[in-house]
Amino acid sequence: MNVFGVDIGGSGIKGAPVDLERGALTEERHKVLTPHPATPDGVAGCVAEVVEHFGWTGPVGVTFPGVVTGSTIRTAANVDKSWIDVDAGTLLSERLGGLPVTVLNDADAAGVAEMTFGAGRGRKGTVIMLTLGTGIGSALFVDGRLVPNTELGHLELKGHDAETRASTKAKEDEDLSWEHWAKRVRKYLAHVEMLFSPELFIIGGGVSRKADKFLPLIEDIRAEIVPAELQNNAGIVGAGMAAGTA
Repeated sequence: MNVFGVDIGGSGIKGAPVDLERGALTEERHKVLTPHPATPDGVAGCVAEVVEHFGWTGPVGVTFPGVVTGSTIRTAANVDKSWIDVDAGTLLSERLGGLPVTVLNDADAAGVAEMTFGAGRGRKGTVIMLTLGTGIGSALFVDGRLVPNTELGHLELKGHDAETRASTKAKEDEDLSWEHWAKRVRKYLAHVEMLFSPELFIIGGGVSRKADKFLPLIEDIRAEIVPAELQNNAGIVGAGMAAGTA
């Protein structure tokens, strides 16, 4: 069965049809830049552009970088604050000509995909997926069950939101070396480990493609640390999975 997944990020909006049996994209994903400001109307237009690129006419799953309850947006850290309290499911369905739309937190989507098809497959105990990108997303699993909307990127680290110190954007904005950035990521992981004592960290986001450049530099963390197997497609796959079970 194929469904469509869209992953809304702070810098890009990407999507593709997803094969739910294999947990893989059936076509090369299409990506557009996230508008600035990333208002509901502007982002909805980009989502429609991505879906229409494929001529898709079935169910659509959409991730959002913030807390989502039902299909209503509760927080909006890396997009415009006007998203807060918007029923994103209704908005996007209307923009897509009435197609059924399922909305969920972006890191939760990526985590579900990794737990089903990727690095977390078959793992019990406490597993935490972290997506490093414009911000830091998180997905917490206990014996394979998702605890939704954890948003651990907003934990305080040295008096700041952790994502302002350890996200990929922070690395790029401050032109940090892999070594310097890895030290920040290690401090963040140590803080999360202190709070949740996970057996496994899965590191996702676009930077997971370059895991060999920074994961070997992260020491003194008890949990196993592995890169996401689905890399930056995990959110699209997870969005498709959500639409397929809605």
